[in-house]
Amino acid sequence: MGPLLPDPNHPALRSADEGSPFYIGANTNIQDSVVIHGLEQGRVSGDDGQAYSVWVGDNTCITHLALIHGPAYVGNDCFIGFRSTVFNAKVGHGCIVMMHVLIQDVEIPAGRYVPSGAVITTQQAADRLPEAKESDKAFSHHVVAVNQALRAGDRCADDVACLTQWQTSAHNNYAKGNGGSLSAEAVAQVRQQLRQGYRVGLEYADPRRFKAGSWQSDPALAATQEAEVLAQIEQFLAAHPGNYVRLLGINPRAKQRQFEQVIQMPE
Repeated sequence: MGPLLPDPNHPALRSADEGSPFYIGANTNIQDSVVIHGLEQGRVSGDDGQAYSVWVGDNTCITHLALIHGPAYVGNDCFIGFRSTVFNAKVGHGCIVMMHVLIQDVEIPAGRYVPSGAVITTQQAADRLPEAKESDKAFSHHVVAVNQALRAGDRCADDVACLTQWQTSAHNNYAKGNGGSLSAEAVAQVRQQLRQGYRVGLEYADPRRFKAGSWQSDPALAATQEAEVLAQIEQFLAAHPGNYVRLLGINPRAKQRQFEQVIQMPE
């Protein structure tokens, strides 16, 4: 769904929930299947000094299947990754929270990076979190840009020139299905997965299988060094022209995939 913008005369967004009011800031992107819920008791202080069950600031991205459960505060320019949970907690301005994270009963200082799978339930753990890097911020901004492009596609569906411009921009984020090179965004994602200690895997599907959601998997890449991994991915793309190719981030300890992203689309 697109951003929910507060009425300028009544900045709190009230819901049919036991906890209210809620606030969703300007230019904030809330994606499919996000749950924002509040308890009858417990409030946080918004930037306007008023009490809220949930406050989500400006220019923030809450991605698919995330849960923001009040009392909770998420600041401006934050990124909350897929399936992550924020409960009875405060996430400061400019924080990057990756996938499958639990943040509970703590305050995350501004500008921190929370890696995928992290469980942050003590203030000591919160205070030890590293500063978000520029590459982390670039990734979150890319996710927001893609979703804004999707919304733009909806808005200009009847305008051929507008729609063509949007489709061209979106398509440039992927390798072309003729053995093309990895995009800068895909390279950044590979680095992100390796830095978190994950293995990289690949899946492919022809257009028919892609429509059916039927991917064919290869074993996780044996290489762990960035240069070797990127070289193997380029070889995989070249070996599967005309197919969709999906990049996976795999947690070797849990033997679970933590990340999925399409990195090649057919021409």
